[in-house]
Amino acid sequence: MADRDRDRPQPHQLQVHPQYRPGYGEGGVKSLLPQPQRGPTTSQVLAVVTLLPVGGTLLCLAGLTLAGTLIGLALTTPLFVICSPVLVPAVVLFGLAVTGFLSSGAFGLTGLSSLSWVLNSFRQKAPEQMDYAKRLMQEATMQLGQKTKEVGEKIQTKAQETGREPGK
Repeated sequence: MADRDRDRPQPHQLQVHPQYRPGYGEGGVKSLLPQPQRGPTTSQVLAVVTLLPVGGTLLCLAGLTLAGTLIGLALTTPLFVICSPVLVPAVVLFGLAVTGFLSSGAFGLTGLSSLSWVLNSFRQKAPEQMDYAKRLMQEATMQLGQKTKEVGEKIQTKAQETGREPGK
């Protein structure tokens, strides 16, 4: 009978390795017992004590600004409605002028940065590369001179041939 059990495939065994998690007891089960509490550090307390008044003051200022803006808008809305035939074109003109100035500045900065990039790229080129470029230019100039000389000789030959024919 023991031989028969060995021949049968045995089910795989699953091994559980519990991991430690704060607030959980042995075996990963949450403990109902009170856990020891750690208080905030000194730096955390100082941060809260420092930032709470600053944040509260800024929040108060934001609220006052919002209230002032709403009151000002409520008082000036009738004026805007009465003067809208003048104000709307003025606002459009002012907006277009600001857009023009900003785009002009952006184009100027783009141009200056591209010129700066080109200048830096020329400065970073090795002297050998500059010498190579000079050699290429000299070769191209020599080839152009040679072609010009050949064309001049052909023109001179044609002129001599055409000059002889009428004299025959």
